[in-house]
Amino acid sequence: MAGPFTVACIQNCAEDDVAHNIAQAARMVRQAAARGAELICLPENFTCLEESDALYLQRGYGESDHPALSVFPALARELNVVLALGSLTIRLPGGKVHNRSYVIAADGTVIATYNKIHLFDVQLRQGEMYRESTTVEPGTQRTIAALPWGRLGMSVCYDVRFPHLYRALAQAGADFLAVPAAFTATTGEAHWHVLLRARAIENGCYVFAAGQCGKRRWGRRTYGHSLIIDPWGAVLADAGSEPGFVLASVDPAKVTEARAMIPSLQHDRPLG
Repeated sequence: MAGPFTVACIQNCAEDDVAHNIAQAARMVRQAAARGAELICLPENFTCLEESDALYLQRGYGESDHPALSVFPALARELNVVLALGSLTIRLPGGKVHNRSYVIAADGTVIATYNKIHLFDVQLRQGEMYRESTTVEPGTQRTIAALPWGRLGMSVCYDVRFPHLYRALAQAGADFLAVPAAFTATTGEAHWHVLLRARAIENGCYVFAAGQCGKRRWGRRTYGHSLIIDPWGAVLADAGSEPGFVLASVDPAKVTEARAMIPSLQHDRPLG
C-alpha cells in the first residue's frame, strides 16, 4: 500500500470571466504545489459561473477548445502533481452541456472523466430556485480514477445527497471520494458538513470536497468551507469562507484501519 501523501483543496469565487478564473485557480495550484501538495482538487465550475443557465450554452466551450484543458494538463506536468478538476461545463452537439469532472495525471494525461449524474433542480426559500436540468445532460456512469496512492471515486456537488452512488464507488474499490461543489450558501449552512462527514463515515473513505465561496455581483452566494475529511469522519481541514486553499496529510492505511474496525461494506444485504 502507498504511504501518506498531501492533498490540497482549492477554493475560489468564480464569476463569468473565464480567463480571470483560470489564472486565479492556476496561481493557487502553484501555491499549493509549493507547499507540498501532490493531489490538488478544484471546485465545481471553477472556471466560470454564469448569471443564467442559458449563458452556458451561448458562451460555453466544447471539450476540444476549452481553455482549461490546455492550461491545467501543462500545469500538472510542470509541477509534477495530480489535478482533480472539479468540473467544467462542456457543450454537447445536441444542444445541452455536461457538467464534467477530470482527473489529470502528473504527466499531463487525462486519466478519468465523470459527468455529473444528479442534477440540481430545487426550489429553496425566498424564491431561490435552480433548474440544472434545463441545460445539463446528466451522466449515466460512475467513475473511479486510479491514482498513485489508491482509487478516487468521482462525483460533483448535488451527488452528495445520493448515498447509493458513494456506496457503489466504495464497493468498487474507492479509497477516496472527490466531491467538488458550488454549494449554495443556503443549503451549505444547513447540510454541507453533515453530508460530507456521513459519506466518509459510512464508506470508510477519505473525502476531498473543494468548494466555491463568495458572492457574485448578481447575488448568487456559494458556501465555501472546502473540506478534507478522514475515514473516521474527522475534519482534517476546513477552508472557511474566503478564497484560498487547505492542505492535509492523507494516509491510505487509515482506510484499511477504519474498514477493519467497522466492516460495514461487508455487511451490505440486498433488499427485496
